Parts: sequence; structure tokens; C-alpha cells
Amino acid sequence: MLENVQPAPPDAILGLTEAFRNDPNPEKINLGVGVYCDENGKTPVLGSVKQAERRILETETAKSYLPIDGNKDYAARVQALLFGAGSEIIAARRAATSQTPGGTGALRVAADFIHKAFPGATVWLSQPTWPNHPQILAAAGVPAKSYPYFDPATNALDFAAMKAALQEVSAGDVVLLHGCCHNPSGVDPSPEQWSEIGRLLVERGAIPLIDFAYQGFGLGLEEDAAGLRALLAVCPEMLIASSFSKNFGLYGERVGALTVLAQDAEAAARVQSQIKSVIRANYSNPPMHGAAIVATILGDEALREQWEGELAAMRDRINGMRRAFVETLAAKGVSRDFSFITRQLGMFSFSGLEKEQIERLRRDYSIYILGSGRINVAGITPSNIDRLCSAIGAVL
Repeated sequence: MLENVQPAPPDAILGLTEAFRNDPNPEKINLGVGVYCDENGKTPVLGSVKQAERRILETETAKSYLPIDGNKDYAARVQALLFGAGSEIIAARRAATSQTPGGTGALRVAADFIHKAFPGATVWLSQPTWPNHPQILAAAGVPAKSYPYFDPATNALDFAAMKAALQEVSAGDVVLLHGCCHNPSGVDPSPEQWSEIGRLLVERGAIPLIDFAYQGFGLGLEEDAAGLRALLAVCPEMLIASSFSKNFGLYGERVGALTVLAQDAEAAARVQSQIKSVIRANYSNPPMHGAAIVATILGDEALREQWEGELAAMRDRINGMRRAFVETLAAKGVSRDFSFITRQLGMFSFSGLEKEQIERLRRDYSIYILGSGRINVAGITPSNIDRLCSAIGAVL
């Protein structure tokens, strides 16, 4: 049987990373994979994480299974970040959180739950979106449609087209929204637009699924939650898939969460029972270490202060590289206006580069960018920005 299995096509992002690794050019640049890099091109382990790990190793007494829905302290810290400390949602127990293996795990659990509980539902995705979104939904047997989002002519949100498409959403459908730092465009709605989106979904009888993977990477922890909080003010129900890969640098620990928001505590408990059933049939229960790190840091005033400072430094580096990238391109004589990149948020931006130019950057300069033109701004460093901008000027 196995002799007849055909190879799967390479993943668009991870396949590019593999090609980058195999490139012998010592000056190669990887702007494809979504991983934060410091000014030396390395993905650091945060000092707050190291301190938390030492504390965990000194005090842990067992390696027993966690409950199906994971670390309870972790779940409480996740909800405080999402909803704000002292939120009415938390006090009324309208939300239930399950620890998951990364944000991807949260999205897959959400997709399996949607397939099981709402077999007639379609999930609507922004155009463009993270390339793994449609794959996750397809693997769970959930149909998907798309709504317009990014306007390449203006390098901004096409809100009118987005609203028009969402008017076609059917009652019982699910609309996936990027909570902040939209991947791949870096373009987010304003708080007022978020509120309008929420009201529209309520009118249509649809439920939002928020992919919230970059809190703190745009403008700040509270600022990046503004869109989610605007939705919370008008939407009585939603699903939220969150991740700590980026803002804690815990990529390899796979630390995520799926939070369900219902109209009351009883409904939240019923939904959570179904979520736990899905998890049990998938990976049974989550790993311990990464969630313990997050819970330890968020539960300790000094460690949290240190982490917030480290997060601010990562955010400031990304935003600084956005400005430097635009300024260096202009200094190289590039006439095209790239100033839109300074107005976008998070690690990603659409560069506007065409497929042929992207292929030439890879072939002639060992610069790796996704075929869509998405660049990871965090992959730009003081040591490679001059070469990068010279190469982009050449292919333009």
C-alpha cells in the first residue's frame, strides 16, 4: 500500500525555509518564515523565559498528564490578556479556555469543533490570509469562502469591499478575523471599523473566529487588543485562537489557547465539554512546559515587567526596521513609494514585488521572499539591510 503513496507538495513557507538552509551563499537573507529575529539575525530566548524556566525546574515535582483542557493558571492568565483584568466576561464565567499546541493547534481544534457542532457552517477567510488557514479547514472537512481585505493599489484595507462581501455571510457561518498584525499584509481595521464588523456579523447571525497570534507586536499589549475588545462589546459569542510563539519567543514549545465566549456560564460550559471531546480524540492533552512558563511570568509582577520590556524591545526593533527599510530604499534611488510599510503593523508586509522579481532576488542574490510578495520585516537587520535594498533596487 505505501509503495503507491505520492509525495505531497512542499509547504509554501517551510519549503522556502528548506531551500534557504540549503543555499551555500554566506550572505543569504531569509524574509519568508514568520519567526522573530534580533539585530544579529537570531531568534533569542527571552531573559524572563529563562528565569521562569529555572523556577519551574527547581519547584516541579511531577510530570503527570495535564487535564484535557490544560493548565488552569495558564487559562486564567490567557483570559486576562484577552479581555483585560477585571473583565465582566471573566467574572460571569462566560469564557472557557483550553490550552493547545500552539495557535495552529487552537485553529484545528476550532475547525474540528465547527465541523462537529455546525456541520452546515462555512468559514470565511480574508483574501489574502495565512496560507495554512485553508489547509487546516480542509483537513477538518470545513468548507471555506473568502472576503476581500487588502487592496494592492492602495496598500491598505479595502473596507467597503470587505463589508459588501460579509453581507453575503449566512446565518450560522463563521468569519475568521486576524485580531491584530494581519498576516500577511500588516494592515488592520481601525477600532471603529472593528465595531462595524462586529455589528454586521451579529446582524447576519454569524460568529467570529479570531486568530490572535501577535498581541504586543503591533502597538502594545492593550493597544493590540483594541479590535478584539471592540468586537466583545457587540458580539455575545466568539472563538479566539491565541498564541505565545511570537510575543514570548516560545516557537518550539507550542503554546497556544482556544477560548470560547458564550452568552452565559452554562452555555460556555456546554461548549467547553464539546471542545474537550474534540481535544481528547486529537492529542488527548497538551504539553506542560511552555504553558508553565507563560503562567509563571504572567503571575509574577517582576517577571511580567521584565517580559513586557523585552516585548517592547522586539516591537520597537520591528518598527525601526520598517522605517530604516523605507529610508534605505529611497537612499538607493528607488523611486517607487514604499512608505506604506511604515504604516503597517507586526512582522509582515506585502512588498508589492512581482513573482519574476522575487524569483530573481532568490536566484541572483539569495534573498528568500514568499511568492506572494510577503516579507518578514523581522528578518531585516542592520547588517543585511544595505544589501537587501540594493538588490531590490536592481530587480525593480
